[in-house]
Formats: sequence, C-alpha cells, structure tokens
Amino acid sequence: MHDIEPFYSWRNYYIASEDDRSPFFGRIYSEFEFTHAIYNHLIHPQWDEIGSPTLFIKILYADYEESVAIIELIGEWNDCLHNDIMYLKRNIIEPMMHEDINKFILMGENVLNFHYSDDCYYQEWFDEVEEGWIAGINFRDFIIREFESANIDYYIAFGKHFNDLNWRKYSPKQLFRLIDQQMTRRLNPHYIK
Repeated sequence: MHDIEPFYSWRNYYIASEDDRSPFFGRIYSEFEFTHAIYNHLIHPQWDEIGSPTLFIKILYADYEESVAIIELIGEWNDCLHNDIMYLKRNIIEPMMHEDINKFILMGENVLNFHYSDDCYYQEWFDEVEEGWIAGINFRDFIIREFESANIDYYIAFGKHFNDLNWRKYSPKQLFRLIDQQMTRRLNPHYIK
C-alpha cells in the first residue's frame, strides 16, 4: 500500500496545504518518511489523516465558487469499530461546509472494505448539504452493496454513471460538470440539457 499515492496530476489546479480555507492548510509533507499505516501496512506520506486509524484521505480539489470538493480515500471505512464517518464529517466535511462547500465527490477505488454502524452522520451530512449532494465514484461493487444494505445509498449517490469512471482523464472542472449533470438528472427527473 505504501506505493499508492494520492492522484497528483491536479496539483496545478489545487493544493490543499496551500489553501487557507482547507482543513489541511499549512501541512508539510515528507516524501521519504512513512509515518502512517493502515493496520500493519504503511501508506504513502502524501495521504492525510482524519483521526481514524484505518481511513485516510486527500482533498484533490476544492472550488468555492462552484461549492465543490473532490476527495480521494484510501483504507478501510470502518464505522463499526472506529466511527470513521464521524471523523470524516466532523474533521473534514464540516470545516469545508463552513466555507460553503455543499457538493462532495468521493473517490473510492482505494477503499478496501466498509463496516456499517448506523446512518446518523450520513443523514446529518445529507441534510446539511441542502441544495448540494454527495457522490461516490468508483467504489468497489461489494462495498457499494454494503452501503446499499445499510441504506446509506440514500445519502451518497452510487450508480452506473459513477462506476468504472475514468476520472483521471478529466480536469477537475470537467469532472465536476459531468457529475453535477448526472446528479441534476438524478435529483430532478424532468431536467433536460
């Protein structure tokens, strides 16, 4: 796992540690010192900790005019043992919502497992985005089934348009437009474009 880096090709568009509105503003990264591990597996030092011992993230992009954030995740999403959604919601999402972000794109291809506890934080997050939304991109099929069995897909949009999406070929704005169009169709079936 130590060689899985967060996606870095958008660094010319956005760097969270240089954004004074980001929860990671001022963070200094090492390229050589591995300080975090998921269980016994070291992870690349560019990943950011959120308070969970098993789930790490990277804010790849934030656009305050469009009110969108794109967040890549790695590890095990474990609400049962570690209440990972609480850490994600309180330490990352809420500070971003205070900066008027209400559309969240979660990149989940490096999420290796999901363990459910309850949906309180998901419902809270969903209710607080009001005119926004939460979309899950490229989560593994068995993880989506776990989210669905817990009815969390009511709060986070998964689906055929979001699976196997080659998102790295887009600029962040292009990806946002693509996902926003799909979410608009999903939330408003009478939308025509």
